[in-house]
Amino acid sequence: MKSDLTKISLIIVLVALFFSCNAVKRVPEGKFLLTENTILVDSVKIKDAGVYSQLAQKPNPAIPLINLPLGLHIYNLADPQPDSTYYKWLHKKPKREERLIRFLSKKQVDQIDSSYVGLNKWLQKSGDAPVIISDDKIEKSKDRLKRWYASYGYFNDEVNHKIDTSAKKKKRAQVTYMVSRNKPYVVGDTIIEKISSPIVDSLFQLRKNNTFIIPGKQYSANDFVNERDRLTIQFRNSGLFHFEQDYVGFEADTVNTNHKANITYKIANRKVNQGDSTATLPFKVHKIDEVRIVTDFSYENRNKKFQDSLSYKGYKLFSYGKMRFRPKAITDAIAIIPGKIYRDIDRRLTYNQISDLRIFKYPNINYTEAVSDTSHTKLDATILLSPRDRFTVGADFDAYTSTIQQFGISFSGNMIFRNIFRSAEILEVSGRGSLGSSKDAADSESKFFNISEFGADVKLTFPRIIFPLNTEKLIPKYMSPSTSASFGLSAQNNIGLDRQSANGIFSYSWKPSRIFTYQLDLLNLQYVRNLNSENYFNVYKSSYSRLNEIAEDLGYDFNNPSNNPSLEIPDETEVFMSDVLNGELSAGPDLYQEVQSIRERQIRLSENNLIFATNITLTRDTRENINDNNFSRIRLKLESAGNLLSGIASLAGIKKNSNGNYNTFGVVYSQYIKADAEYIKHWDLDESNIFAFRAFGGIAIPYGNSNSIPFTRSYFAGGTNDNRGWRAYDLGPGSSGSVLDFNDANFKLAFNAEYRYTILGDLKGAFFVDAGNIWNVLDDVKSPAFKFEGLKDLKEIAVASGLGLRYDFGFFVFRFDVGFKTHNPGNPKGERWFKDYNFSKAVYNIGINYPF
Repeated sequence: MKSDLTKISLIIVLVALFFSCNAVKRVPEGKFLLTENTILVDSVKIKDAGVYSQLAQKPNPAIPLINLPLGLHIYNLADPQPDSTYYKWLHKKPKREERLIRFLSKKQVDQIDSSYVGLNKWLQKSGDAPVIISDDKIEKSKDRLKRWYASYGYFNDEVNHKIDTSAKKKKRAQVTYMVSRNKPYVVGDTIIEKISSPIVDSLFQLRKNNTFIIPGKQYSANDFVNERDRLTIQFRNSGLFHFEQDYVGFEADTVNTNHKANITYKIANRKVNQGDSTATLPFKVHKIDEVRIVTDFSYENRNKKFQDSLSYKGYKLFSYGKMRFRPKAITDAIAIIPGKIYRDIDRRLTYNQISDLRIFKYPNINYTEAVSDTSHTKLDATILLSPRDRFTVGADFDAYTSTIQQFGISFSGNMIFRNIFRSAEILEVSGRGSLGSSKDAADSESKFFNISEFGADVKLTFPRIIFPLNTEKLIPKYMSPSTSASFGLSAQNNIGLDRQSANGIFSYSWKPSRIFTYQLDLLNLQYVRNLNSENYFNVYKSSYSRLNEIAEDLGYDFNNPSNNPSLEIPDETEVFMSDVLNGELSAGPDLYQEVQSIRERQIRLSENNLIFATNITLTRDTRENINDNNFSRIRLKLESAGNLLSGIASLAGIKKNSNGNYNTFGVVYSQYIKADAEYIKHWDLDESNIFAFRAFGGIAIPYGNSNSIPFTRSYFAGGTNDNRGWRAYDLGPGSSGSVLDFNDANFKLAFNAEYRYTILGDLKGAFFVDAGNIWNVLDDVKSPAFKFEGLKDLKEIAVASGLGLRYDFGFFVFRFDVGFKTHNPGNPKGERWFKDYNFSKAVYNIGINYPF
């Protein structure tokens, strides 16, 4: 271990030393490469990223930890005068050009020149030019720092600087900025209001207590920005259609005020162009007169006449062809209501709700003053809707190899039918399948494609809540409510236990606000049937190997004795386990318990499952768009299964089977309660560095008709998006050492932290630490190594650390991570930290997009 760490450290040091020798090769004599900026505020060094962002010059970006400015070194590899260099090389030896032309051609010799020039231009473009200290940019930085602190009330601040050229390496220097803030200004006790329009003044007084401008508070420019935004939003949502942010102004008097800023609000009348002159008019409250909706707008149809029209609850709908939509399906998504006061928020709500339908492209909404209105207080709204294609077809095909399949092909297809019942419903039909060739298949037929899997899903989505009672007061239409019903089937042949499954989901979803989303699965049904249960020990080979070891230890009389005896599958394995558990074959308590555990796991993983569940999920996501790198996300989910079936069975007087369980359609249904909680937070440190964190906790407790959690509802650890030092299903439970083929449990903790940085352009890097494990709790597992029995078992949390490379293609991110087992709870105590920290035991993960 120590040898590996030494080698890694030596390589890093050598690479860093090699590159550092050439870092200033493009820095002119008498100039200095900027290596560090330091800001001292009132003689105290600060690290505020917001303050440092004001500096006009920053050092070349470097890879963290090793402080390697890779982009700078790539730039330095380029020849600044490639044409001249090539020409000198070409004519350095007599007749070199003549020989090259004779051997190649004049055109190819010229192409060498072009290629050499192109390569060097690419290196310069891909790399980072050296940041050379500039007096002009230092002065610009000082001016920005003065304005920064002045915006927080330090109007008398002073900024100086010094350049430190005493670095041991030549042509390098650091810049230190010294800020003296002096005494800040506060908002004065008296605030004057100069508001021209009476209606604006009355609205202002109505919400005056919500102001950001508070007497005695330290002056901050952000408060005035927020106050201007607050007033603009309030006025535009109170009927003032013509009001704009520029109408709100402030004056601050700081002359002889004893460090107080006396504030005056200035809100002028509306400016109206009248010919060559400009007049001012008081603002008026506008109301919506007509709402016109064009249901099939296109640029080509813009000058054509409408062929169909209708009116519905004050809305007027038009169509260039036959009307394809029931009016309620569209008007339910329109927040702009005839006869109501104009509100700017209604336009945004309408945009969002129309987009949520997935029937139309992004809508176009315009307001105009009603021509016939002499009071100039009425508005007509025109909403242009462009339908998406009514039918969409997609297909995908892939070929692959794996350790199980020597060759395989997979294919999938989907069809989307929009507005299927003329009320903006969406029907999605999809199918998938795969064929493969495997020598490890359940049968030994000689056909090349001897394994297969096929599945199909149907989903129908309605843009409203479908329920016997009216839910509009509880979930109004602005929450974009929807109802979906889906059904799916899948079947495997010669794969594992040849699982067949059916699932059905009936769910509701709605969004109370931009950041909150609720989803309620009123019914989540899953039925799993295993056709080839006798193949269990051919699939779960770790359990089979351990069973053979136990049989040898007990001196079992194998049917086929040899140098390497093994239990025949499936008959002899069943006989051996029955003999041990019935006492016919004497085994100590430890071996007995181990055989019992293997038997219980076989039953759990090979039995048929019926899951009849209800769950609700709450998501709070503050991310505004895909470019937002400073957000948080919380997801809470609660699921309950089997209670309805248990109640029916009890009321109907259904008898339990010999094991004390109820059967439904010949299957012991699952009964449990499950809760998940996930928190994700991203911090945007600066334009090229992001810190991301995730925490997850989940528990599923069986009761009533179940002693364990179905495999499809249990937790696993490890994998590309989890603990990257272990492969999926290879971690835990607890300190068991991952002795099973597919390790799962009913309690999970997971924590991930990742520092992401830019290496060069779209090439990103990351350092990460993952921690977590799974355990069994309150179920039928008896082995202490598998169970969570108290806080002391938190010592069994596995820790992985590593590094990764990512390339951002724009529409997706390709990810490659290397995870090292840093703390392995499967090892004996005292040998868990850094014992597997080497490349031979590392896990290499390839993924698409970021893990969280």
